[in-house]
Amino acid sequence: MAIKTLTTSIVNKYIPSRKLNSRKGDNGKVLVVGGSYMYHGAPILSSLAALRTGADLVYTAVPKVNTQATRAASPDLIVIPLADSKLTRGSVNKLLGQIPAGIDSAAIGMGLAVENIEALKLLIKSLIEQDVRLSLDASALRKEILPIIKGKNTLVTPHAGEFERLFGEKISDNKKTRISTVEKHAKKNSITILLKGMDDIITDGATTFINSKKTPAMTVGGTGDVLSGIVASMMSRNRHVIEAAASAAFLNGQAGKVIQKQFGTHMVATDLIDVLPVSYTHLRAHETEADLVCRLVL
Repeated sequence: MAIKTLTTSIVNKYIPSRKLNSRKGDNGKVLVVGGSYMYHGAPILSSLAALRTGADLVYTAVPKVNTQATRAASPDLIVIPLADSKLTRGSVNKLLGQIPAGIDSAAIGMGLAVENIEALKLLIKSLIEQDVRLSLDASALRKEILPIIKGKNTLVTPHAGEFERLFGEKISDNKKTRISTVEKHAKKNSITILLKGMDDIITDGATTFINSKKTPAMTVGGTGDVLSGIVASMMSRNRHVIEAAASAAFLNGQAGKVIQKQFGTHMVATDLIDVLPVSYTHLRAHETEADLVCRLVL
């Protein structure tokens, strides 16, 4: 199987251009479902990242205990309060009745407290039936969901620990073995996997990309939530899941390189969101990685 390292020229092919005559919603309608009493910031980071990378509309569904904080974070967010403090069947049924028709993609799981696995399964199954492209992270990465998402053009975005929980196999420190392990499970389950790490591995079992970041600063909490938002934004416009995942991983990594150049290892996740628009613009202008980092730092 051919393994490609992501570059600006590859990624640019995967990001559709905005049409001059497009209207609100034409460039992506995204649903973000996440948050809990402890982790109120995760869905906010995801939602803002989706907006900053081109999605027209983002609907942010959070537990009612987080509603006020989420609305206060930005007037750009359309906030939908979940009926319960955790994800339950009742809260899922109500949410499904509240979200507008025509959602293109959804990111689920960031900081989410799941009371009932059946509630999570119901949410995922219902959105798939509506032809919504799904990106699943964190609390949504449960082995019980695998039969539901098999062959359904769905993306999962685990780190090494979440990968082991989801697939029951530990990730090796050996790069070659890591790649083959991720490819194996992507092929077996007919899904796309974005394994987060120093080198992101993105594969659907047939095509594999490596996104080499070399950004230890990005181990700070929240960078994965930002990635989930970028993924959802890209998936709302490019229905080829592996292409959307690859472009999102690359853009997130480029922003991380810029911030690490500025602040060293003292970055926070919101720093990524601040530079995403400029990173995105210069990516589309076909600048090299060195040009991009130099321009943004200066």
